[in-house]
Amino acid sequence: MGMGDRGTSNHSGVTDFILVGFRVRPELHTLLFLLFLLVYTMVLLGNVGMMAVIMTDPQLKTPMYFFLGNLSFVDLFYSSVIAPKAMINFWSQSKTISLAGCLTQFFLFTLFIVTEGFLLAVMAYDRFIAICNPLLYSVHMSTRLCTQLVAGSYFCGCISSILQTSMTFTLSFCASRAIDHFYCDTRPLRRISCSDVFIHKIISFSLSSIIILPTIIVIIVSYLYIVSTVLKIRSTEGRKKAFSTCSSHLGVVSILYGAVFFMYLTPDTFPELSKVASLCYTLVTPMLNPLIYSLRNNDVKAALNKLLEKKSTIL
Repeated sequence: MGMGDRGTSNHSGVTDFILVGFRVRPELHTLLFLLFLLVYTMVLLGNVGMMAVIMTDPQLKTPMYFFLGNLSFVDLFYSSVIAPKAMINFWSQSKTISLAGCLTQFFLFTLFIVTEGFLLAVMAYDRFIAICNPLLYSVHMSTRLCTQLVAGSYFCGCISSILQTSMTFTLSFCASRAIDHFYCDTRPLRRISCSDVFIHKIISFSLSSIIILPTIIVIIVSYLYIVSTVLKIRSTEGRKKAFSTCSSHLGVVSILYGAVFFMYLTPDTFPELSKVASLCYTLVTPMLNPLIYSLRNNDVKAALNKLLEKKSTIL
């Protein structure tokens, strides 16, 4: 097959894909569907609830909660790109997704997951300023800078997604239509390509490194400064208070990056393990983020109680 034929087969041959999903016995599909439904319902309630609390409570009009509100928005959207289609496929015989649907899912998921990585780095920087330079916090973290940092996170997510999507969907998919995953992702798409994927792998790895390394460096450096500052605090109460504002963020970072590294370090010969890791950051992380922040944060707890009291008095 010549190069011209390959290009044609990519555009005219493949009009849809089959999302294989989890390779389990048919009777387990109902259990998986219910699990997905439960987790996704918690994602919706948790993140919509968190955004509602942040938007309605005047005490939460600070940079930290502005970033947290955006984190909830991102979590809500990228899980919504994956979960509904995955749940439909548990009951579908064909399990198909159109080429346009696959491309859209891939683009949106990449956009939001990369944005999340940058937002978590921004939040680490925010905590660093709050703990290491508390007197200059309001000067440093102005409304303008906060808006620019969030807009920058979305911009980086968008640029990364455009590059990844255009690179992946210019491959020829004539080897198979069956994607061994529950959503359209780079590695399973590469497996069914009949193009030479060596250059694609190198560019994809470089792009991932450009995204992941700076965000991790910002997070690590911020926390090194935070820890050294907190250890200088004489009172135990002061130390506790300083660490409690960071523990939620550290928990969220650990879960997300842990799952991402686990997925990328899993060999291609174990696709089921890769699916479990993907499940962690597509559904489990967006479910846990609002729980971690609401349970570990007194301000959020107080705002939530106020909101619930308001509702009960209206009823």
